[in-house]
Amino acid sequence: MTSRDTVLTRIRAALAADGPATPIPRDYIRRSANEPGSEHVLELLIDRLVDYKALVDRVSVAELPGVVDAALSQSASVVVAPDLEPAITAVCALGGRRVTADSVPEALTPQQLDAIDAVVTTARVAIAMSGTIILDGGPGQGRRAITLVPDRHVVILTAEQIVETVAEAIAVLTPTAPLTMIAGPSATSDIELERVEGVHGPRTLHVIIVS
Repeated sequence: MTSRDTVLTRIRAALAADGPATPIPRDYIRRSANEPGSEHVLELLIDRLVDYKALVDRVSVAELPGVVDAALSQSASVVVAPDLEPAITAVCALGGRRVTADSVPEALTPQQLDAIDAVVTTARVAIAMSGTIILDGGPGQGRRAITLVPDRHVVILTAEQIVETVAEAIAVLTPTAPLTMIAGPSATSDIELERVEGVHGPRTLHVIIVS
């Protein structure tokens, strides 16, 4: 018997002593009693995001342009996805702000993105229970890189995109899509537990919920 055989024999003997595998319980909440976009779900998401130190505005469709403009008031340059709604792209250019559509005609380099102050995107879905916003590269979202390099990220969500549970969000996502999950501004703590923001992504996350 070789050393390999000896090791495998002992492993099999140890596993056999454990008996049959115990089924893993999967009784987690698959569907919330609260509908997507309901008042409870919206308030829960807002509470989580504020706790994570994100900025949050809840607006009507008519108020959206003015709030986007205000969210970019400290930014001189903005990057957007090429398919972001034209009306929102036009708002980004107010006040003389320089607006760049990524990938038109070429994708911006990390160095070029680093010189841009802010990014404005939509998102695919948001999870109220965990305060997580998920982008999947769909319409208005662009490449993952444009949401990771600029210092300010303005995300526009509609109320209907906000669900309460993780399972509800996973159900609408495509597993092979380039998913980016955001829970507040990028932040970490050093050895003395001093919070530092903007290390691995935007220092400021501004979420605008249209309801």
